[in-house]
Amino acid sequence: MEWWEALLLVFGGAAAGLINAVAGGGSILTVPLLVLAGVPGNNANASNRVGILTSNAAAATAFRKLGVRGLSRATPILAPIIVGSLVGSYGITQLTDDNFERVFGLLMLPIIFLSIRKPKVRLEAEPWPLWLTVLVFLGVGLYGGAVQAGVGLIMLAALTRAGFDLITANNVKVVANLTLTSVALPVFIVQGKVEWVPALILAVGLTAGAWIGAHAAVRGGERFIRIVMVIAALLLAGNLLGVYSWVGDRF
Repeated sequence: MEWWEALLLVFGGAAAGLINAVAGGGSILTVPLLVLAGVPGNNANASNRVGILTSNAAAATAFRKLGVRGLSRATPILAPIIVGSLVGSYGITQLTDDNFERVFGLLMLPIIFLSIRKPKVRLEAEPWPLWLTVLVFLGVGLYGGAVQAGVGLIMLAALTRAGFDLITANNVKVVANLTLTSVALPVFIVQGKVEWVPALILAVGLTAGAWIGAHAAVRGGERFIRIVMVIAALLLAGNLLGVYSWVGDRF
């Protein structure tokens, strides 16, 4: 690995970690960065999970120290997330690297829409019935176990629709994401998909960014971060899909 690739992973990881803690969707930046650093698509998807694990642990700790609560209401979502994550993480390892990169590039587009469209908090909304909660978060677990990118945004949208305020939803989101990743990562390790050197370098940046981002999420100021994330995601999605091949050339 070249020195500039390591720097790219550290600083890109820091930006993504901050984005993940404030809103979600940082993996739409870090997975393509791993690909640009020479990691094959499916291995990049797996290697990204190391930093996702450490960064969500850091963000959860920061939220707790800042006094954000609400985890007692998260219990019904964790079991279906665990089941979905196991199935999704195993299934995605069966794709070739080329097919994974095409799927990932296409999936970025609706995730970008979620980035632009800020979730609306519905404080007066009736809580979802148990069967719907289980079904929704089973789907979230399947998607997160398979791809990860944007799962925080999907969780945030679902949680705010269910009546969580945005800060509490962020806290629940990082704990749910930590649970999801704790289940998915061992599957990728057993399948031999994790490339440890770039994964650990990226994890340093992701973890530092998540700690900062958790504080930023409590204090506000997510608008600028969303704008940066959308611009980066559009460019990198185009690179993976071959639309903006010059992006890869300039790296």
